[in-house]
Amino acid sequence: MPTHAKPLRRDAQRNRDLLVAAARDLFATRGLDVALDEIARTAGVSNGTLYNHFPSRNDLIDAVFADRTATVARIAEHALSMADPWAGLVHFLERVCELQAADRGYNDLVSRRVPQVAPPSENHARGYELMQRIVRRAREAGVLREDCTLEDMAFVTWGIARTVEATGAVRPQAWRRHLALILDGFRASAAHPLPEPPMTPDELARIMRECS
Repeated sequence: MPTHAKPLRRDAQRNRDLLVAAARDLFATRGLDVALDEIARTAGVSNGTLYNHFPSRNDLIDAVFADRTATVARIAEHALSMADPWAGLVHFLERVCELQAADRGYNDLVSRRVPQVAPPSENHARGYELMQRIVRRAREAGVLREDCTLEDMAFVTWGIARTVEATGAVRPQAWRRHLALILDGFRASAAHPLPEPPMTPDELARIMRECS
């Protein structure tokens, strides 16, 4: 809740917490498109109570996944603390993909939003800045291909999201093979001229708006 918001009454806070917990469980197993009335029913509250706390689905999604932005920032900070820039980049991408693989709702979310086009907040801005540094550090060290941009990291998010979705029930770790193949394509030593220029931040923002 915003820091300036009036504190909720105890019963209202309890209802809000029940709604967030129910949504978190249902999103994790079934994705972000779970019916809102089912979330309210699982939480044991009325639809009106749900809409009083969360006027839109996105408001509920933001509440459920608010902690993930901070988690990703911590992963990025650890990646930057690693002496080897390539190992730091790999660590960051592996840990974020593990979050995707463990939670279908989060997997849905990151395939529809990426940090640079997510709703602005201090945590999102911090995460974006850290990711820029991870990519720039690896590129300057000569281990990441020179033409790779932060916008290219969206291909990792999108690709792994679909792999997790398609293989999770049969080969839940298959995404690791997919990621390893992608990472080999990012290596400076394997670089060949690319047929298309990188996406601009504005182009990526437009794509994500149309995907959401």
